[in-house]
Amino acid sequence: MRTPGAAPDRLAAPPLPEFIERELPFTRYAVAVGGLRLHVMEAGRGPTVVLLHGNPTWGFVWRKVVRELGHDRLRIVLPDLVGLGLSDKPRDPAFHTLENHAKLIGRLLDLVAPEPFLLGVHDWGGPIGLAAMAERAGRLAGLVVTNTGVGPPREGARPTAFHRFANLPLVSDAAFRLLGFPQNALRFAQADPASIRGDVARAYRWPLRRLRDRVAPLALARMVPVRADHPSVPALRRSLAFATAFDGPAAVVWAEADPVLGRALRGVATALPRAVITRVRAGHYLQEEAPGAIADAVRDVARRAGML
Repeated sequence: MRTPGAAPDRLAAPPLPEFIERELPFTRYAVAVGGLRLHVMEAGRGPTVVLLHGNPTWGFVWRKVVRELGHDRLRIVLPDLVGLGLSDKPRDPAFHTLENHAKLIGRLLDLVAPEPFLLGVHDWGGPIGLAAMAERAGRLAGLVVTNTGVGPPREGARPTAFHRFANLPLVSDAAFRLLGFPQNALRFAQADPASIRGDVARAYRWPLRRLRDRVAPLALARMVPVRADHPSVPALRRSLAFATAFDGPAAVVWAEADPVLGRALRGVATALPRAVITRVRAGHYLQEEAPGAIADAVRDVARRAGML
């Protein structure tokens, strides 16, 4: 583990157990943003690619994609969202709003990626990243989207079973906080459940191993709108407007066996009509099952953006 010494805003990263450390041969550090410490990993040198994860994962989810991109002249930056991974974990569920996350990620990007960069997103990383970029439109060189939403649910859309469950009182609190759901059940969202098992499954659970640190998974699940006046809707509309207006190179890599967001491709394709779409047979955490397809999309967008 190396902590860059040239930038005074970079702090030492929290330690990791050896079984995770050996999977992450990256530079790791923390950045102070808004009174919180956000964990960041980096690999490579060159034009910057930022990859944002979602709920309930962390930068670990992108490691296979980074490995696939290992011979390209790119700097890959992997931040952990607040409340997840090795970033600070506020104890108040009310902290977790789309506006708060977008502000923090935006300020982090100003520090670690001040130049134009390519953004790759997954799950909540999509709305959070796009809402942050709406205030920084001139810095987005290219966009790669994997299973996520880019705007509010269409009128009349029914929440998924996962999000309906997350909004059940008491039972969802017990499942998410006491039983460690959904990070202990990621394999059930996969086309091949064996893609998340053993040390890989342990690595996803490890940052949320303590009960007191399990606030974010349920809070982020409840950030998904289940009614028209949900507080996430204004920021989701801003994300959609930004995505729709973006005219740079874009690609979509979509896992069709995703039980959570598999059916959301139509909305993403409508928002990004010029994006190159690649469909893969994979589950929600497609980085585990189809990292090569994602890496290919990053290379293609980087070339079209003049980064390679």
